[in-house]
Amino acid sequence: MNTELIGVIATFLITVALAIPFGKYIARVFKGEKTLLDFLAPLETRILKLCGIDPGRQMNWKQHLLALLAINMLWFVYAFIMLLTQGSLFLNPDGNPSMSPDLSFNTAISFMVNCNLQHYSGETGLTYLTQLAVITFLQFVSAATGIAALIVVFNAMREKATEGLGNFFDIFLKSLTRILLPVSFILAIILVFNGTPAGFEGKDTITTLQGDTVQVSRGPAAGMIAIKHLGTNGGGWFGANSAHPLENPNYLTNMVEMIAQVLIPIALIFAMGFYLNRKKMAYVIFGVMTLGMLTLLIPTLIAESNGNPAIAHMGISQATGSMEGKEVRFGPKASAYWSIVTTVISTGSVNSMHDSSMPVSGTMQLLGMMTNAFYGGCGVGILNYYIFIIIAVFISGLMVGRTPEFLGRKIEAREMKIATLIALLHPFLILVGTAISSFVYTKDPSVGWLNNPGYHGFSEMLYEYTSSAANNGSGFEGLGDNNWFWNITTGFVLILGRFLPIIGPVAIAGILANKKYVPESAGTLRTDTGTFGIMTYAVIMIIAALAFFPALVLGPLAEYFNLYHV
Repeated sequence: MNTELIGVIATFLITVALAIPFGKYIARVFKGEKTLLDFLAPLETRILKLCGIDPGRQMNWKQHLLALLAINMLWFVYAFIMLLTQGSLFLNPDGNPSMSPDLSFNTAISFMVNCNLQHYSGETGLTYLTQLAVITFLQFVSAATGIAALIVVFNAMREKATEGLGNFFDIFLKSLTRILLPVSFILAIILVFNGTPAGFEGKDTITTLQGDTVQVSRGPAAGMIAIKHLGTNGGGWFGANSAHPLENPNYLTNMVEMIAQVLIPIALIFAMGFYLNRKKMAYVIFGVMTLGMLTLLIPTLIAESNGNPAIAHMGISQATGSMEGKEVRFGPKASAYWSIVTTVISTGSVNSMHDSSMPVSGTMQLLGMMTNAFYGGCGVGILNYYIFIIIAVFISGLMVGRTPEFLGRKIEAREMKIATLIALLHPFLILVGTAISSFVYTKDPSVGWLNNPGYHGFSEMLYEYTSSAANNGSGFEGLGDNNWFWNITTGFVLILGRFLPIIGPVAIAGILANKKYVPESAGTLRTDTGTFGIMTYAVIMIIAALAFFPALVLGPLAEYFNLYHV
């Protein structure tokens, strides 16, 4: 076992070791139990009072969704106007221009929905003001929105039948003050002490070792990079994202950023166990999600470690594996691990260029976003998994001849219709978007957005819509996407791909919360067993295979067979 692989294993084990106590802490925060940060309570009370909000007022699931959607609409309008006018505002030492209306539309939506798809280059497309007041702000509140939605579902999953599911604004604020802000501060300090800039100076002029003079962008990047990972956001301060030496200076920061982006998604799984007093179910869910992640990670590690056969046929040694598009300071295995964790969750940050990945790796990256249920983003990962639990419970109940039940509530036609619609929405958005873009390009190749026609060009378009629908934000960057077609079409996919998968689980949980609780008996289908976990894993993989296999055959799988078996 070489040191690169040891680094990958150590990174994952450290993440899990931190996530278990962090999950317990999160559960204590939202259960109202004593924590180390209780001294923030007076500040939280003042903020809510200033906003005219009574934190003790219980809200039903419809009121929660109304509050969530309304406040997100306000953020979109604010962000759109700021991006449209940024060139005329202050904190713009490099003189960057304002965004076009279609790019402002796409960018405002992208960061509002926690996707952070970037059709611009960070250091030239934004000013320091919009990087902080728009992008960093949205990275905090979009992550808090996902956590708040999940806690509403947790409240609905409790044994007592109720309409009152807590107060959205109280949960949202505590997600910020007790979770996201404190941990982001710690991460930012680590980044600053390792060389990530945090000042407000403009570009600096440096002379390279070979004597070239270049301009290097700087800015208050450390805080934004911290929350971009912790909140599973992913947008880069610099265009090269975490492959940039200032955004990710060394192997230590690489480990810290990988741990940060997976920490909350895993911690929330354990938080569910502590919050609902169902630790066994949490362990089963963690096991299924980890199995799904490993299903994608292992082929990627193998593919990137073995190198490119086309280069091997030229007689060139690849002792270090496939290094195209990768940083020497990280290597292919750490880059492979990053590429999978960033796509199974909704971060989408990169420390290597996914467009240069081997075809097998590209397939696994796409599948991570297509399944969209292994760890997932802040809050929404478990919400997506919740839909598959409902489907698996219903199918399992039919198979064994029992009434489908989940946590003491009967699963009936209404809940199944919602779950089915949400499960089908994801492939619908991806495949319809890819079909439209393929049709447009075939009719008029002069649009010029494909630098790689053929199999890989199709993969680039498929990846763009998959990333948008999964709220991921990474891309196969051979695609020329900063134009009205991609800005507008992905903008609508971003909205639908974010909010409908939140509305569906919250609605199902709210409906079930109003039903009479039936205590478990000998005839109850248990959902905290390994058998049910495997059933859920099978449902997730079968739905993904049925929906996406034809598209994958046309793209990365065709590229694989063309590359390896010519």
